[in-house]
Amino acid sequence: MEPSKITVPHVVKMKAEGQKIVALTAYDYSMAALLDEAGVDLILVGDSGAMVFAGHDTTLPLTVDEAVYHCKAVRRGVKRALLVGDMPFLSYQVSPEEALTNAGRFFKEAGVDAVKIEGGSPVCATVKRMVEAGMPVMGHLGLTPQSIRRLGGYSVQARSEENARQLAHDAAALEEAGAFSLVLEKIPSPLGEKVSRSLRIPTIGIGAGPHCDGQILVSYDMLGLFERFHPRFVRRYAELAVTVKEACAAYARDVREGGFPSDKESF
Repeated sequence: MEPSKITVPHVVKMKAEGQKIVALTAYDYSMAALLDEAGVDLILVGDSGAMVFAGHDTTLPLTVDEAVYHCKAVRRGVKRALLVGDMPFLSYQVSPEEALTNAGRFFKEAGVDAVKIEGGSPVCATVKRMVEAGMPVMGHLGLTPQSIRRLGGYSVQARSEENARQLAHDAAALEEAGAFSLVLEKIPSPLGEKVSRSLRIPTIGIGAGPHCDGQILVSYDMLGLFERFHPRFVRRYAELAVTVKEACAAYARDVREGGFPSDKESF
């Protein structure tokens, strides 16, 4: 039987039971409510909102205040799904104690069920500190958008044998530190499968192949609302940008020609 509320232990149990985890992003109440009603298991208030919602070129400008605001809005629309807040750039990298303080805002002010941070072994002490304080943490390896300046672009990561070994090592270290799940982004499919099979905790793939324990996409990408670029790993299930523009053009035409409002739409 489906639980009335997805919890962290339930997400971990889904892997053990062979159930695929369905995840999408949301940044506002209306979209969150639609995703939740559609049966999405995990909703991430991603720092991707800096790009698809706020129009920045990278995720780096997002602030903690902005992230918490979006989490608050999404929380109001989510009843069933596990709600995860993405911690912004420099909100957790300075020190474990500062990370703990910033993460606390997501739980206290926005009511998230978990937070997500990027990075491998260097952030394990931070993950451990937050988990010890009762804050579930999701990790993120592979293409880590907050490191885009160092990476130099959005190319596939961990292609070399050395880098693949390092990613596998980091995944094991994050699990040991207490992370309850991992996002694996834009890595070769065989590596996604290898890491997923090696861990007790679930992996959530985005451009990491079909063998991860779940999949996540940016909702604006999946719905065809964001047209600036179309990553290879995104399958568009709708072309809502086209629909919205057609609807707005029809509305503009009706207003200009006097067809709206009609007598039925007037008092």
